[in-house]
Amino acid sequence: MPIVAVDDTDSRERGMCTTYVGARLAERLAAAGGRVERRFLVRLNPAVKHKTRGNAAVAIHVDEIDAADAFEIGAATVREFAVPADPRTSPGLVVAPVEPAAVPTDVAAFARRALRHRLTLDEAASLAEAHGYRHAAFGTGGAGLAGGAGDADDPIASDIAEGGVPGRGRIGALAAVGALAAFDDWTVEHIAYRDLVRCGTPRDVDAESVFAAADAAYPTVWDTVDRATGEIVCVPNAPGPILYGIRGDDAAACREVAASIESEAVARTETFMTNQGTDAHLAAGDVGDLRDGAGYRVDGVVASDPETRRGGHVHVDVAAGDDGSSADTDSDGDDDDDGNGGDASDDFDGDDRIRCVAFEPTGRFRDHVRALRPGDRVTVCGEHEWRALPGRDEESGTLKLEKIAVRGLVRTERAVPTCSECGRSMSSAGKNQGYRCRRCGTGEPEKVEREVDRAIETGWYEVPPSARRHVAKPLVRGGFDAPVHPER
Repeated sequence: MPIVAVDDTDSRERGMCTTYVGARLAERLAAAGGRVERRFLVRLNPAVKHKTRGNAAVAIHVDEIDAADAFEIGAATVREFAVPADPRTSPGLVVAPVEPAAVPTDVAAFARRALRHRLTLDEAASLAEAHGYRHAAFGTGGAGLAGGAGDADDPIASDIAEGGVPGRGRIGALAAVGALAAFDDWTVEHIAYRDLVRCGTPRDVDAESVFAAADAAYPTVWDTVDRATGEIVCVPNAPGPILYGIRGDDAAACREVAASIESEAVARTETFMTNQGTDAHLAAGDVGDLRDGAGYRVDGVVASDPETRRGGHVHVDVAAGDDGSSADTDSDGDDDDDGNGGDASDDFDGDDRIRCVAFEPTGRFRDHVRALRPGDRVTVCGEHEWRALPGRDEESGTLKLEKIAVRGLVRTERAVPTCSECGRSMSSAGKNQGYRCRRCGTGEPEKVEREVDRAIETGWYEVPPSARRHVAKPLVRGGFDAPVHPER
């Protein structure tokens, strides 16, 4: 059973999509006598700089066809539909003559790393050749390059790219080959495609029918719409051939939602198994030990007051802390005499913390971040990026928030006492002399505990569907280790 995989065939500006190329490839493999067993849409590291949009590769598991024939069909399909003239596009094809259950462990490991690392083309090509996989590159200007099990007379090999880095898509294609062996959590996307001649024109999709279908199928089918903003999430904005894509945990339910949507004519449909909505890109990490361009789950303690900055982005520092398993926090522990309450951020230095940011497009999720306060225990999830500090010869790490878990909340604070006689706040009576009411003369030896009203509860919070990354797991799917507050 050959596995035929493609990646990086799409274009932001010129209107193509790797899933469309995969759908046409599956059609042609079937027309040539192959029996298509599975279709996989594999999301890769969302932090990769060279990605076009969603960084997706496609793998087709097909039986009853020779690998060499599958390779020729794959190459012809990529040549016809890919957009290699786009300088951001670098199509690649890999054909592996292997049963999916027998994918080598190093290929499966490569697939796992492709979700959390930036891999090189040299590594992908070397690994493909070590296992005898045929692979082809299609570089700038539509040129191509064959490798692996090809030969000098191969018609693809005679068309060699000049300039650029041809076939970077072989990295994702090889990862797609190993995906089934690498991951154990799979969801579904059912995609409806429009006629190619309509690409670049406004899509005609009836919003009312989409919302009705989404309501009927939720929570099995998710991220179809954003109910708070009124946005139809399943309909893309890019000028490609996708009319809409329905995501969920059950293929029949996704197809039923699609059948209920009123729209322009659908040219073809395809249903993919996918690692979308699984958090496969997130690894456990520690503050101070995070790589650039990788996704992490990090446990820590809020170490600064949240701050809304220019553009509406909300910044908050999280410091290294415990695993968040203990009960709610009772106090900020501060015992200063300034009469203004404590600041837990004083307990951490710059090397102990990471800057977390909820960007403006995450919308109402920012309100949950704003509700945090120093001392709260949290788990933060997102992509880590190193950025140069303006005017300084230094870099700073930033975690782009996708979801957070509030593990423990500061419920009380140390406060200046209130006079029992007149109700006014007392003033400091001097260093180490407690507090005294200037009007009544009453006194207290130290600050007192005061309950804090909190605008957030413990549990998981997430960005809304309109801001969610493809691979990020919606809370409604379950399997989280605390109460969830899903966005719809």
